[in-house]
Amino acid sequence: MTADRSQDDSPSEDGPLRYATDFHAPVLSHDVQDRLVTDPSGRYVDATLGGGGHARALLDVLAPDGIVLGIDRDPEALRTARTRLADEREAGRFRAVHGTFGQLRDVLAAEDLVPIDGLLLDLGVSSHQIDVPDRGFSFRDEGPLDMRMDPQRGLTARQVVNDWDERDLRDVLREYGEESRAGRIARAIVEARPLDTTRALAAVVEDSVPPPDTVKTLTRVFQALRIVVNAELDELEDVLEQSTAAVRTGGRIAAISYHSLEDRRVKRYLRYGNFEGEPRRDLYGTLVAPWAETPRGPIEAGDAEVAANPRARSARLRVAERRDDDEAGRPVPPLS
Repeated sequence: MTADRSQDDSPSEDGPLRYATDFHAPVLSHDVQDRLVTDPSGRYVDATLGGGGHARALLDVLAPDGIVLGIDRDPEALRTARTRLADEREAGRFRAVHGTFGQLRDVLAAEDLVPIDGLLLDLGVSSHQIDVPDRGFSFRDEGPLDMRMDPQRGLTARQVVNDWDERDLRDVLREYGEESRAGRIARAIVEARPLDTTRALAAVVEDSVPPPDTVKTLTRVFQALRIVVNAELDELEDVLEQSTAAVRTGGRIAAISYHSLEDRRVKRYLRYGNFEGEPRRDLYGTLVAPWAETPRGPIEAGDAEVAANPRARSARLRVAERRDDDEAGRPVPPLS
């Protein structure tokens, strides 16, 4: 199915960069406003808060008693969003919590916000994380091999690159980077150890592939390492499964993906209620699932947004509405 184009294709001050800051330029913000909000006085969660751009967009269309809760694992993102939305925090319309979106159940219970009216997931990495060399996400600039979204916790890319055996590295590059030369690159990495910086790793990859494929291969390798360091796909599956119990009947979920590994999981769960893509049908042959896509298929950024923010080119927004449990074919257990 051909993807819908974003409704907002205007370069004006109300256009695609209205909510952008130096920290991050949120994509498809007007479509998120139009499609996620079903109750202006409701309670919404931006589970990938970043610099607060999408949260700001949601607050702009909510009533004075509407609430947005932001979740992010990056302390720098939280500081930026809290400063940006200080007035809304003071008014009780905005809250920000340190955590991962895979912890949605626990966060909502702690904040006494069950059920919610809408959930937003803007997946992947923020502009700020890519653009700051010290975070280690970019192969274009010299920086430490880190790639942690929460720089205070967990595994680093340096540990993966230097400590994992060749077979595990190959599997990571193949599974999370969908890289056809995974074996060759993994072997070259092992032979070049120790590798401490992003450019040192990039040089090994560049020496392993023909020049026409260099940038695409580097993108896949760095994507694969970032995904495994941050357990991104496990977190995504966790939050999707928890969303079914978190969002009220008639509420919505909006998920923005940037590569096929994310989008495939989002599409299958919102369409079928599972990650295998296996439809369940009732005795009459009618598809039963907890969500109903609205619209069916992804929404993509328009030409003006892509021109203003090239990172929007790969974005795919999928939106679904929580169905009644009877329509979904089975009751959904509560979060707690």
